[in-house]
Order: sequence, then structure tokens, then C-alpha cells
Amino acid sequence: MSTEVRRELHIIPAQVTVREHVQYVYACRTCERDALTTPVVTAPMPRSVYPGSFASPSVLGHILHQKYTLGLPLYRQEQEWARLRVPISRQTMANWVVYAAHEWLHPLYQELRRHLLLQDILQADETTVQVLHEDGRAPDAKSYMWLYRTGREGPAIVLYDYQKTRAGSHPKTFLAGFEGYLQVDGYAGYHDVEQVTLIGCFAHARRKFDEALKALPAGQRAGPSVARTGLDFCHRLYAVEQDLRESSPEERWRARRARSAPILSEFHTWLQSELPQVLPQSAVGKAVTYCLNQWAQLEGYLLDGRLEIDNNRSERAIKPFVIGRNNWLFSNTPRGAKASALVYSIIETAKENGLNPQAYLQYVFEELPNRDLKDSATWEALLPWSSQLPEHLKSPMPTRQGQ
Repeated sequence: MSTEVRRELHIIPAQVTVREHVQYVYACRTCERDALTTPVVTAPMPRSVYPGSFASPSVLGHILHQKYTLGLPLYRQEQEWARLRVPISRQTMANWVVYAAHEWLHPLYQELRRHLLLQDILQADETTVQVLHEDGRAPDAKSYMWLYRTGREGPAIVLYDYQKTRAGSHPKTFLAGFEGYLQVDGYAGYHDVEQVTLIGCFAHARRKFDEALKALPAGQRAGPSVARTGLDFCHRLYAVEQDLRESSPEERWRARRARSAPILSEFHTWLQSELPQVLPQSAVGKAVTYCLNQWAQLEGYLLDGRLEIDNNRSERAIKPFVIGRNNWLFSNTPRGAKASALVYSIIETAKENGLNPQAYLQYVFEELPNRDLKDSATWEALLPWSSQLPEHLKSPMPTRQGQ
């Protein structure tokens, strides 16, 4: 009479196999018998991604994806490998991660950094990281993971940079040669960066007024207050940005001049009038002071329609590291922390360019050992936005570049 179809998802559990590479060596038997010399020909074999180990590109891509994309620490991966009846210790995996990052991902990272410094607009942020064994420092000392990324224009590039401190000399060194707009929060260390125009972050300004509102007694939060008024000014500015979300840079620049500039002028006048009336150390006093101290940077987004009203793009980009840090907690050595910075950079850049990070890592580990790393064509073919990348590397998930 008819058929009925019921569909359900089915999981095929992970399997581990051994792949053997057999290399044939040929000799001329006639020459061996009759000639003075015997020519020997060896068949070509793909170079190993980690000579002397049984790590393959797929295994390295899997381990790095598990730890840095999914936040699965190596000790948990060790347990999962054991369930697959493959005993790989966390120390072995740690050695593989560090080797793969410094040997293969570092030159790719350097190429990405070269492209980053050619852009007109960058954003930056930083967060803490703990490194247990660092010369001359206590195990609980705070180190920092810095983040630098492109804006809404150009190729999506996200780079992490591990440093011992939060000194302004670090972004100054990393961004040497960059000339353009640098959008950051209110941290004074970015003022050390030369040849840039600093752009502020209205998300931080809005957040401070929101915190001031929440600091009020519950019964006063719904009524009129200085915190409420400051928050309303921020909301008006963001409402303009929402309307301009799909506009071209030129349209956005003109509309901001016409709509946002008057709001900013009114906001600034109001801040100046409130400054003498608020307690400097109160939550609302700190919000008012922050805005006035940062005003030149906060209104800087009016300069170019490609700029954004806030630094949220970089805050979103640094969040995967923060989530991962909550799982693996610390790095054992500075070399390990730098390896983490390299891997996070490649994974997050791949994700923002619409690539499957595990597939991309495996492809990089397959290709780089067998290519000329001094040939610019190698990098043009392997960059995350390259049109030469195989189709199977692309992810069905939407990219974050437009968010």
C-alpha cells in the first residue's frame, strides 16, 4: 500500500587505525653484476609531520582541535585515548602540541601577522594566563595573553601573543610597522603604540553606567537617576548603529555625522555638568570620569565609516581562550604558553574564515612538511581565506566576521 520512513541520527564511534608508508628502493641488477657501480633509486615518500614519532597530521589535528576548539584538557584526552585502546600519555601529547605549534604553525602565524600589519583598522584586547614554571617568577604570578585582530574590513585575522606582563611595550613591539586605527578599551598601555589613531569602546562606557545602575538600591533602579541617563545616551547611540548595520562605510560615515554627532555633543555636555555633582569613587562617578577621560577616543568612531562603535569584536575573539583557560587552568612553561597562542591564532582565524578548524589543521600538517616554506606561493595557497583551499575544509557553520 505505502511506506513510512522514520529518520534518526546515528553516531559512528571514533576509530583508530595504523597507516603504513612503504618506501621501495630499486637497484639495477644487471649493473650490480656487470658494471663498476650500481645505481640505486628510492621512491619518494611524504615527509613525516613529526619525525621519529607515530603522530600523523590527522592525530595532531584531532588533539589540537579537542584542546583548543573544544576546551578538552590533555588529561581527559589521555583517558579517551585509553578507551580506544591506544595508550598515549598527556606528556607525549603535550610534546606533540608544542612541536607542531613551533615547527609548523609558527611560520603560518608569521605570515598572518604580516597581513595583519598591512590593514588600516585593528582591534586589541588582553587577558590573564597562569604559567607555572617561568624563570624568576612565582607560579601564581599573572602573565598575559594579548589579542590582535582585524576589523570588519579585509581578511579576518585573529592573533594571540603570550607575554609575561601587561606592559605597553608589548603591543608597541607587536604592532611595529602598523599605521592606522587601533580600537581598544581604556587601558593606558596602548598609548605606547606609535603611528596609530586610538579609537575607544562604547561597550565599556555603557557597561560602567549599567554597573552604576545595578549598584543602586532595588527600589531606585526603575526611576530617574544619573546612571539611567548615562545608559540612555549609550542606548541612543547604539540604536543608530543598529539602523546602519547593513550600510556601506560611506553611508555609515554620513549617517553618523548627521545622527550620532548631535547625541555625542549632548552626552558630552551632560557629562561635564554631572562631574562636579557625583562622588568620584562612586560607581556612577567612575562611569562619568571614564567617559570624560576617554572622550577623544570614544567619539573617534565618527572618523571612518569602517570603524565600529565598540571593541566587542576583539572581546568575542578572546572569549574562546578564556573558556579554554577555565578548563586547562594553566600552562606549564612559557614555551607551552606560546604554543597555545600559536594554535589559538590558527584555529580562531580559520573559524572566522568559514573553515572547519580540525580539517584545516590536518591539511596544514599534511602540506607544510612537503612544501617549500620559502616560496610565497606556499603561503598564498594555505592562508585561511585562500581560494586554493579544498572545498572539504569549509564549515557549514556561519562565520563570525559579520557579527
